[in-house]
Formats: sequence, structure tokens, C-alpha cells
Amino acid sequence: MNDFLRHPRLSWLARGTLVAALGAFTFTAWAQYRQSPQISVLPDFVTEIVEQEQAVSELPDFESFVDTQARKEAFFNFLTAYVEKENQGILRARAALEPMWAVASSGQRLSDVEYLTLLDIAEQYRLDAAELSERQVLAELMERVDIIPTSLVLAQAANESAWGMSRFAREGNNIFGQWCFDAGCGLVPARRGQNATHEVKAFASIEESVNSYFLNLNTNSNYQDMREARAQMRAQNRPLDSLVLARGLTRYSQRGMAYVSELQDIIRVNRLGALDRS
Repeated sequence: MNDFLRHPRLSWLARGTLVAALGAFTFTAWAQYRQSPQISVLPDFVTEIVEQEQAVSELPDFESFVDTQARKEAFFNFLTAYVEKENQGILRARAALEPMWAVASSGQRLSDVEYLTLLDIAEQYRLDAAELSERQVLAELMERVDIIPTSLVLAQAANESAWGMSRFAREGNNIFGQWCFDAGCGLVPARRGQNATHEVKAFASIEESVNSYFLNLNTNSNYQDMREARAQMRAQNRPLDSLVLARGLTRYSQRGMAYVSELQDIIRVNRLGALDRS
């Protein structure tokens, strides 16, 4: 082809036309190639490396701690930063809602910008606003969009993950024992019942696990009692009491009140209340 283009009897105009045509053909062929189904040409060992990277745990090796107290402190120190970051994000959303709640409570309508912000937060917190008034949406969101005391989060994390040493924590970054119900969504429990279909959800990161836990407690109907108790504390200008809020988590575990007692013991014994800011 290069020799043909250099032929002395081929004019510069003809050469240019041919080059442009070849360029267009090459670009079209490449675009069609990009859009067509591709067959992976990665060697098997490369695929295995990619899959391993996706499943890598972000947890420190808490089993390496010989001293129990040192392990506990390392676990709390590691997770506290994630909890505080999540709570800060929730407080920012709540700060956006509070002036809108004041407007709605006075009987006025929200501006268009405020209403769009409201709908966005409602969607994030899994609230169907279609059949609700602005005031009803705001009332429900003021109950949902609030922090969870650090002490309560850490107590549940310690209980559910065996202080970061459970299989589900190590292999799936699942700190709070959350379930999922689609095949392949997580890890199959070794002791799962014969007719059970649930798996323990696998998360790409600890941050994703923490975010999912907060959203679960702040939206799931199973924890309505916890949210109502929290709202009552807010209405009375009282600090959020994790020992009381724990009573609203009886449905988090099949152990019911025994589970709640375990959480309360973890909070008391480890003096986690000192970490709470509300």
C-alpha cells in the first residue's frame, strides 16, 4: 500500500483522497470493533488476580493481637473514623432539612429549589414522596435523617463481626452481618438452613458496609421504634442515649432482647458512651 501511494503517476490530490478514505475506513472498523461483544484475551492468571483484588478485605489482621484489650482498642480506633464520617454526612443532610421543616411547619410552601432538594433526600432515604404533602415528607425525613451514636454502632460492629475476625468481615468487608437475597450477592453461611436462600452480603469496602448499615437502621421498618425514641430525645433536647436506643433493635437479631443486652454490655464494659457527640 505504501508503494502504491508513492507511485509517481498518482497525483497529490488522489493520494490525499485515498489517505482520507483509508482513515475513515479504519475509524469505522475500530468503532464497530469497540461496539461488538468482546472476548477476553486475558490469561487465566490475570483474571484470577483481578478477582482477588475485588475480594480483598480492608480490615487489619485483628487475630494477630495476642492481648484482648489491645485488639478491642485497635478495632474501635479503626472503625471510629468511618462512623464519624458517615454521621457528619448525615448531619449535613439534616441541616438542609431543618430550615425547610421550619417553613412547612409555619404553613408556607417550599421554593422550587427547596422542593427538589427535598425530593433528592427523600429518594436517598427510600421514602416515596408521591402521595405525601411537603409537611408529611419533612416530618418523616426528620425522623430518618439523623445520626446513630458512635457507641451503638461500634457495639453492633463488635458483636456482628466478632471484633473484626469473622469470616464475613474478613472476606466480604461485612461488619454488621447484613443479609442479601440474590444468588451470588455475598457469602453463603456454613450453617444456613436447607430451605433458606439468604447470603451474608459482600461489600467492596468498609465504607460501603458502614453506609449500608446506617441506611438500613434509618429506613427499615424493623427499626421504627429506634427512630421514634431518637426523635423523642431530639424533641426534648436530650443527648442521644445509645443504651436506650439499643432497645429498638430487638428485630436485628433472632436473639431479641438477649441481643440488646449484649449490645448494652459492650457499651458499658468498654465505656463507649464517651465517644458519643450529639
